[in-house]
Amino acid sequence: MSRPPFLTLPAGARAYRLRTARGEFAVHDARPASAARGTVLLVPGFTGSKEDFIALLEPLSSAGFRAVAIDGRGQHESPGPRKEAVYAQDELAQDLLAQATALSAATEDPVHLLGHSLGGLIARAAVLRDPGAFASLTIMSSGPAAISAPQCARIKLLIDALTVMDMESVWQAMRELDPPEAADAATPPGVAEFLHQRWLGTVPEQLIVTGRQLAAEPDRVDELAALRLRTHVLSGESDYAWPVPLIDEMAGRLAARRTVIEGAGHSPNTERAHPTADALTAFWRDVG
Repeated sequence: MSRPPFLTLPAGARAYRLRTARGEFAVHDARPASAARGTVLLVPGFTGSKEDFIALLEPLSSAGFRAVAIDGRGQHESPGPRKEAVYAQDELAQDLLAQATALSAATEDPVHLLGHSLGGLIARAAVLRDPGAFASLTIMSSGPAAISAPQCARIKLLIDALTVMDMESVWQAMRELDPPEAADAATPPGVAEFLHQRWLGTVPEQLIVTGRQLAAEPDRVDELAALRLRTHVLSGESDYAWPVPLIDEMAGRLAARRTVIEGAGHSPNTERAHPTADALTAFWRDVG
C-alpha cells in the first residue's frame, strides 16, 4: 500500500471533481505559474489514490507541467457502484480516455499518461484502445503481465476476505499482518488515519475486480510496442510486485526509455519524489 509522505497540497494546487462524459472523478490539479509545457494525468495503483502523487505535484508544476492526479472509479473520493462489471479493465480504460478528453478540452493537446502499478496496466489498456489520445505513456513500477506468484497469493487472500468480511474488519486483519516497519510510529502524522479512511472509502468490488486483473493480466507488450508511442518505463531498484529484471526486459521489448530510481522500491513517487520528478520531466521535454 502506497503511503504519501504528507497530505498538504502545494501552493497553486487544488482539489475538485473533474467532470467527464463518464462521470465525475476526484482530482488534485497543480498548474504551473506560466503557460504549461503539457498536461500529465497520474493514475494510482491498487488500494491507492491521487494522494500517492502529492509529493510530485510541486516539482512537476515547477518544471512547467500541469499535473493532475486522479482517484479512479470506486477509489477513495471518486464514487462507484457496488457492481463488479463497472470495474472491468476496459471500463476503467474508457474512464481514462474520458478524463484525458476533459483535460485536453481547452488546449486540444494530448496528455502525457502515467500509470503506477495497477494503474500502469489500466493506462496500457487505454493507450491500446486509443493511442492518439496520449502524447506519451509512462509505466511506473508495473510489469508486462500478472504480478509475481507471492503477490498473487496475497491478492487471493484479500479477495477471499473481501467477499465475506466488511471493509473495517479486513483493515483490522491486515493491520495484524503488517510488518513492524508499517507501525504508526513510522508513519507521518495524519497519514495513518488517512490510509484507514482511504481504505474505508474504496468500493470493495473495485478491489475484488482489479485484484483479479493483477493476478491474471496477459502479456500485451508486443501490442503496445507496435503502436510506437513514446514510452518511459520507470521503477525503483527493487519491486515486490514485478521483479526488476522483468521490468528491464519489458522496457527493452518496448524500446522505451528506462529509468531506475536509486533508493526506491515499488513507489518511487512517494519514496524518492524529486529524482522521480526529474526523470519524468526530462522524458516529457524530449517528447515535446
